[in-house]
Amino acid sequence: MHLSSNSVHFYVIGTIEIILKCKIALLKFLYDYILTSCLFLKLCRQMDYKAIAQKTVQEVLGYTQDTSGWKVVKISEKITVSSKASRKFHGNLYRVEGIIPESAAKLSDFLYQTGERVTWDKSLQVYDIVHRIDSDTFICHTITQSFAMGSISPRDFIDLVYIKRYEGNMNIISSKSVDFPEYPPSSNYIRGYNHPCGFVCSPMKENPAYSKLVMFVQTEMRGKLSPSIIEKTMPSNLVNFILNAKDGIKAHKTPSGRGFRHNSHS
Repeated sequence: MHLSSNSVHFYVIGTIEIILKCKIALLKFLYDYILTSCLFLKLCRQMDYKAIAQKTVQEVLGYTQDTSGWKVVKISEKITVSSKASRKFHGNLYRVEGIIPESAAKLSDFLYQTGERVTWDKSLQVYDIVHRIDSDTFICHTITQSFAMGSISPRDFIDLVYIKRYEGNMNIISSKSVDFPEYPPSSNYIRGYNHPCGFVCSPMKENPAYSKLVMFVQTEMRGKLSPSIIEKTMPSNLVNFILNAKDGIKAHKTPSGRGFRHNSHS
């Protein structure tokens, strides 16, 4: 069969058009597939973080109900620090108890507000939300100050923070260190690790304008540190945290006495 030059021309052009349309369709398919896969992986990671957060807050709630094995290691300014061996690492789980002149709802908001935290928490130089999962769950990057007269250098932490509200106006702010690829460890700081920690804020029955604050801390400093240095310095640092929180709340009171701005959450 003999084909004219025009027929060959149209045949070639048509073939090229078909190939180009197939390539465009394939590229669109690959783009949609990659986008869908990324969204799926992101959703899976969000669900993983939520599961970790919910497990952590249950562990912190369990600490409040654990009454055995605690040893009082410091009492100062009506603040009590107790400790017991942690089941998570070769260190201590600390329990700190104090009374704060603020309602439980406002106190729990105050304790995790990132914009204000470093203004009153003298143990920190950085406290930033780097990823928000939902209104009550987020990932924070913190950098501590050096302490123990400089013998413990600053550490940085990546923590998953979760706020859980219970009946009776009890609120728990739980936190636990997690892997977060967007913030890998830096050579500038030793990356510490917080095993399940948390604040438990509950109203005083005799005066709901005051709250009982119970704090649980089990921090793995990492690096080359003697456990004795941590055990000697940690109780005083925890007492100072409560005192700093009291001072911070006092400083943020408005002239009308209505308290600092309260963030509402669903």
